[in-house]
Amino acid sequence: MPAAEFTLADLERILREAAGAEESTDFHDAVLDTDFGSLGYESLALLETGGSIEREYGVTLDDDALTDTTTPRALIKVVNELLSASATS
Repeated sequence: MPAAEFTLADLERILREAAGAEESTDFHDAVLDTDFGSLGYESLALLETGGSIEREYGVTLDDDALTDTTTPRALIKVVNELLSASATS
């Protein structure tokens, strides 16, 4: 069963697993509005992350969801909207 909410901690874990994030990258509320590029994540890393989110949370992220969400806050919001929609279906 999918989680009720996707959090920054969930995103951090998946980025570390899927995209090989360095342990030194400090995820905290201040990075929520920081561009993924500034955090060191390129499009390939985000595609890997998106695939992991889809498999783990049972949602489908379209290409626009990954290219249009440029910050952790935006990606978390999209995933939570998908989780909410699937819970009400």
